[in-house]
Amino acid sequence: MMQYALTDAPTASNGVPHGMDSRIHPSHLSEGRFHGGKAPMRWSLADFASTTWDFLFTGNARTPDRELPLKQVDLTHFTKPGKSQLNATWLGHSSLMINIDGYRILTDPVFEKRVSIVGPTRFNGDVPIDIRQIPEIDVVIISHDHYDHLNKHSVRHLEPRTKQFIVPTAVGTLLAKWGVPAEKIIELDWWETFRFDPNLAITATPAQHFSGRGLTDRNKTLWASWVVMSPAHKIFFSGDSGYFDGFKRIGEAFGPFDMTFIECGAYNQSWAQVHMFPEQTVRAHMDLGGDLLHPIHWGTFNLALHPWYEPMERLTAAANTANIIIAVPVVGDTTVYDTVIPNSKWWRLAMTSPLKLLGENTR
Repeated sequence: MMQYALTDAPTASNGVPHGMDSRIHPSHLSEGRFHGGKAPMRWSLADFASTTWDFLFTGNARTPDRELPLKQVDLTHFTKPGKSQLNATWLGHSSLMINIDGYRILTDPVFEKRVSIVGPTRFNGDVPIDIRQIPEIDVVIISHDHYDHLNKHSVRHLEPRTKQFIVPTAVGTLLAKWGVPAEKIIELDWWETFRFDPNLAITATPAQHFSGRGLTDRNKTLWASWVVMSPAHKIFFSGDSGYFDGFKRIGEAFGPFDMTFIECGAYNQSWAQVHMFPEQTVRAHMDLGGDLLHPIHWGTFNLALHPWYEPMERLTAAANTANIIIAVPVVGDTTVYDTVIPNSKWWRLAMTSPLKLLGENTR
């Protein structure tokens, strides 16, 4: 097991409670809006109309013909105390329950069937655990303010059991409006680090995406990827991002990583700046110096025009070519680093033309 020195984190600083310091860096803020290093994605009226038409009237197997498998969460691994462990339970999309050396962390928790009132319904039918069963949480990490990553219902219900919410710059305002006490909210800019205690450091790192929950607040808040580091393990959580050279820079600064959790769904050529294609997910993992790749942001909601299963077909092919080990659990299942790696092609059983299920749960 590798040992990491938390004092070596580059350009690190302690986060501060929301409202005490804006922590806004001018390097990616101009005229009151954040930017991610490239020209923002711009859609013409024709582009918007064409995409809307495709969403409404084009099939393309965007949703499964049957409900996808679901495993009720077993909290054994997540609640296990002590060091020398790393496990992650996938709740669907970008929601993860992670135990890193005894610290309990949730990422982008969404404990609802829909991401909004008119949003798509989960392919699995339900959330794999009742939010009332969630035990005390050390840290909730939010990558950005989009509805499929920042859920008001979930934040409100988790707040009494959560010690700290760590969010990108300016996202804390929403949490404060929803009743989260200011002292529980830590806002970080890119490359800033919050030390939860001497043995856990969490750093906001760049991502190439955008933000906004309505028609008038585009890019008024920051978005981020995240590095979580203990003396024994390091993990990377991508949030949402297009592929960019930032992954290599993050890998050079913090890598290698034991596990990477990287988006691989909801892609389109028109959205290439803000969402990755599956082959780019594998490339990002390699840029980061990752060991085990756990894809996220797929197989849960109808948010794109590609077939629902295509991300995994493309990602597994690219990973095999690059000799990358991947974890592909069903929603609700747990990956235990270096011990239990779910890798069966379970999605093929739910495809229009089911193929033989392959693989075993093994390293």
